[in-house]
Amino acid sequence: MSGICSGRVVVVTGAGRGLGRAHALAFAAEGARVVVNDLGVRLDGEPGGENPAEAVAAEIRAAGGEAVAHGGDIATSAGAASLVRTAVEAYGRLDTLVNNAGFLRDRMLVNLDEDDWDAVLRVHLKGHFLPLKHAAAYWRAEAKSGREPVGRVVNTSSGAGLLGSLGQGNYSAAKAGIVALTLVAAAELDRYGVQVNAIAPAARTRMTERTFAETMSVPATGFDAMAPENVSPLVVWLGSAASAGVSGRVFEIGGGRLSVMEGWHHGPTADKGARWGVEEVGKVALRLLGEAERPGAVYGTGTG
Repeated sequence: MSGICSGRVVVVTGAGRGLGRAHALAFAAEGARVVVNDLGVRLDGEPGGENPAEAVAAEIRAAGGEAVAHGGDIATSAGAASLVRTAVEAYGRLDTLVNNAGFLRDRMLVNLDEDDWDAVLRVHLKGHFLPLKHAAAYWRAEAKSGREPVGRVVNTSSGAGLLGSLGQGNYSAAKAGIVALTLVAAAELDRYGVQVNAIAPAARTRMTERTFAETMSVPATGFDAMAPENVSPLVVWLGSAASAGVSGRVFEIGGGRLSVMEGWHHGPTADKGARWGVEEVGKVALRLLGEAERPGAVYGTGTG
């Protein structure tokens, strides 16, 4: 290992399993001291009666690394504040925040209950906002005290948040919101020495078992493209000082494939300099659509 994160203090939410666990182990292997957060819930967010955060922290310590567990609910202000406080009290500082926690409650829109909408937006979107808010407050205080942070935030979006996914209106909306939150945070926190980026990963986790059902099997030989460990090197690099100058970007990563995602930007444009008429604006809109690139297919539509 390169030791690219030697001495850094890293918080990873939802780190008891899947991608979060892989990230926590990868950071520790690169010299970071890690706060492993996980509430220990089931796939649908209901209590699971387990303590996966401590299991991962113990795994890191057994390998010679440094880690502590945090079992608080990061979608509450108190839980998010205690997450940051745990890092500072245990290791004296906070350098990197990886927002990863989440669960699913998939339904087609006509069957999607309000509670399922609220629960998924709470854990994904609010669960990104609150740790980010409290970490940002810590870094702002550090900057104002003359200790310029080399702060890093890695948020977790999804292809569903970029293109949409059938049966996942709540999840897609939350993950799209995370992208917008990333852009705003990158712009606001730059003055404090903090970079904020997002990833849209594709990997084998509890949440992707149905989405990637046809590609989930581990090959007998060769490269396992769906292993969550394939995503972690990018997260570690983004969470390190080596990523200086990279902020406000979204990366899609899965297997050995890495893409820089290009989001909304001004495409074909017409400006009359006055108010459009209804029929007139329709004709112009159709012409501009003919000149524009077609959006990617929504996941699950079977088109592309």
